Amino acid sequence: MNKKRGFSLIELLVVIVILGLLASFIMPNIIGKGEQAKQKLTCVQMKSIAQSLELFKQDTGQYPDTEDGLEALVSNPDEDKYSGFMPGGYFSGKRVPQDPWKNDYIYVSQEDGFEIISLGADNQEGGTEENRDLKLSQCQAN
Repeated sequence: MNKKRGFSLIELLVVIVILGLLASFIMPNIIGKGEQAKQKLTCVQMKSIAQSLELFKQDTGQYPDTEDGLEALVSNPDEDKYSGFMPGGYFSGKRVPQDPWKNDYIYVSQEDGFEIISLGADNQEGGTEENRDLKLSQCQAN
């Protein structure tokens, strides 16, 4: 006799309950990790931008002004002021990267260097947790 054997309703219910229990233990650990990953990626990107700024300074003798901003790494805003500018710029993609929330980084030239800032998920100053501002100086301290 050719008898087909399948799962009974009880067996299927047991499997569903087990999967539900596993999901209840795993899901709380997974939720929220996406924002932490974006914050870590932000630090990685800011460090990469900082390296490009260091190359810019080596070539031109100075960091870009705040007014020239990070766009100065893509195209030379003032050929007289930045005479050693590397042809082709300092980013391979010919554009300044955005943070993981698709917002522009804020560049502030300082007397002894610079600061790069991301306003976080809410793109507004201040905030806590995923909405907190991220600064290059904080990333380098970690």
